[in-house]
Amino acid sequence: MSTAKDLFLIAVDPGQEHAVGQGDLSLALAGAELIDLLGAGTVTVDDDRIVPGGPPAPDDRLLGEAAAQLVRQPPHERIEDWLWRRGRDLSAAYQAVLEEDGELARKRSGRLPFGPSRVEPVETPNSRRAAVRWEEKEPVLAALASVVGVDGGRSGDEPGFTDDTVTTVVASVHEAVMELEAVRQRRTIENTAFANVWRGP
Repeated sequence: MSTAKDLFLIAVDPGQEHAVGQGDLSLALAGAELIDLLGAGTVTVDDDRIVPGGPPAPDDRLLGEAAAQLVRQPPHERIEDWLWRRGRDLSAAYQAVLEEDGELARKRSGRLPFGPSRVEPVETPNSRRAAVRWEEKEPVLAALASVVGVDGGRSGDEPGFTDDTVTTVVASVHEAVMELEAVRQRRTIENTAFANVWRGP
């Protein structure tokens, strides 16, 4: 399993205290994919640009899709631009694939049979492996989870990255998530102001 799939399983685990926003998770998943592609040698990073040209992506459907979407002509794509482009609706794509692979199951919230449903990880070798990485505070998984607000108690831990490029990618994910939150807050303020205009004095 890829880092992105492990991250998704950790993020939707019912034991987590806070629900993760789909937009935040999508950005983090795109970052996780890039880190896995870097680890496989499929891409390198020159300054802040993603340069493809190494071995093919690992044998993973979504990583293969990610590799196929890389910009292969110079000037190559900046990490930040990749996160926003690849990250669009990416959490929904991971949910669909993980459900199809039997790694996720739908559960009803509450006792009513017609209540809203959510997805939870199924007990499988892959979910157990993701849990082990999480419990061992594997640096990349822990850092990306922290960025999207999963288990904030770990956020003060030193990531312990041995690769400056990985540090750059994680920092870019963090900046993108912060930017998305700023957009949300701005929209909330605008909507509130608009509602007040219609409500009148």
